[in-house]
Amino acid sequence: MTTRALVITSSILADNGQSNALANYFVDQANQRSNVTVTQRDVVKNALPHLDIAELGAWQTAAAERSEEQKALAVHSDEMLAELRANDVLVIAVPMYNLGIPSQLKAWFDRVLRAGETFRYTENGPQGLVEGKRAIILAARGGMYAGTELDSQTPHLKTMLGLMGITDTQVVYAEGLNIGEQQRADAMKEAFQAIDQLVEGL
Repeated sequence: MTTRALVITSSILADNGQSNALANYFVDQANQRSNVTVTQRDVVKNALPHLDIAELGAWQTAAAERSEEQKALAVHSDEMLAELRANDVLVIAVPMYNLGIPSQLKAWFDRVLRAGETFRYTENGPQGLVEGKRAIILAARGGMYAGTELDSQTPHLKTMLGLMGITDTQVVYAEGLNIGEQQRADAMKEAFQAIDQLVEGL
């Protein structure tokens, strides 16, 4: 059975970004396995505008009733929803910017978190509609944040994933990358080893 992985990168530093280095390592390892196929989306190179009322209104209009403008606005979200649904594993490589996620990554989430598509409202709260998928978060940070009150990023990502119904989530941290060269080397080595184990399990 083939496992399909969607890898999302979001570093504004491109190839110089450590989160992208984690993603590239994951892709390299996955491509060595005959049972894994990888789709990549760089939300910085292919940046989305901030969500506005016109685009939101396009989604909320039945497809058959959309104007030409609304059809054009809905394309981005519809494509990303199709891409998400077509893959088994969602890999999110994320740097920490000002204790949060990059705005480009938030713009991607804004297109896939759609009521009636990836979740629905019920009397007992929202219910995820994306089933049978797992997520891997590859988190690169300049300081040491995991497990502290300053790490609002991990709960935010897990909550957004959980809203869609993706609750099987694993996190690989590479932290302290700006503390010193040895710390960076050790953290990346440890993260690469963790990625090796995750790829083995695909």
